[in-house]
Amino acid sequence: MGAYIVRRLLLGIPTVLGVLLLLYTLFFLVAKPRDIAKRALSDKASEEQILKWLENHGYGEIVEITGEDGAKKDVLEPTPKPVLLANYFTRMLTFKFGKADLDDVLISEKLRKGVGPSLALTLPAFAVGVVAAIAISLLVALFRDTYVDRITLVLCVVGMSIVVFVYIIGGQFFLGKVLRWHPISGWDPHYKIHFLMLPIVVGTLAGLGERIRFYRTIMVNEISSDYIRTARAKGVSDTALLFKHLLKNAMIPILTGLVMAIPFLFLGALLLESFFGIPGLGRLTVEAITNNDFSTTSAMVYITSLLYIIFNLLTDISYTFVDPRVRLR
Repeated sequence: MGAYIVRRLLLGIPTVLGVLLLLYTLFFLVAKPRDIAKRALSDKASEEQILKWLENHGYGEIVEITGEDGAKKDVLEPTPKPVLLANYFTRMLTFKFGKADLDDVLISEKLRKGVGPSLALTLPAFAVGVVAAIAISLLVALFRDTYVDRITLVLCVVGMSIVVFVYIIGGQFFLGKVLRWHPISGWDPHYKIHFLMLPIVVGTLAGLGERIRFYRTIMVNEISSDYIRTARAKGVSDTALLFKHLLKNAMIPILTGLVMAIPFLFLGALLLESFFGIPGLGRLTVEAITNNDFSTTSAMVYITSLLYIIFNLLTDISYTFVDPRVRLR
């Protein structure tokens, strides 16, 4: 297994480097450093302020030149692109993300403050959604080809067909405005639960249909297997049949989705955090993309790629714990 892990990690290196290079190339095709500076400072910023900002963020160096009329003025000598690219890779690979282009706040500080609210939202929604989906899928598999099964499938397809914006707006309207159970949006670190309940409910419901339909397919395939029929013939109870035999053998495809979803728990829910005003990493990413904050966007994409590679590897390793027949070579 050790050789397999090392090989997978080595294969992840060109993937991460490729992601960083692609992001760098795409970003500077649509945004110029001077445009980023104007957005960060405001359209009314003076030329001197823009030049100073570009120098502080590594996009060039201010030099003094003498014009034809003998007057001296400051101009920006751009950093050569190879040097700019090398500095970019060095900062990313050493986790020295520096300051955000938008507000000059340390990116590491933003990440530290944002991870707590993101996990406070995504972890409960993820855990409740998975447990509810597995429980309902087991029940539906037990009553397969009945009205319970058919009605559940119809509701799942309807739920999957509704975009997440409808869940968000509907939850804010009915639970927030009409029933007044929870605030529509906002954040207070002293009353986290008060502001998190509504987005957790919305996030859970939005992903429930897709999970139930996927898990239900797995359970129905397993419940038709020979070992299930043998267990029934031996008089095994329905509870033991579902949880001891069926669920255990259905865990490999379920684990694939569960473990691969963990990286995105750390990165937050982009839409939920933006609509409900939660200062997590998801909202940070949306604001960075919207405002052409290249430094913050790069840091978030880099962390995402690293987490994806690591948890992809952990997914393969987890197979060996639920199925002794699996061997990693």
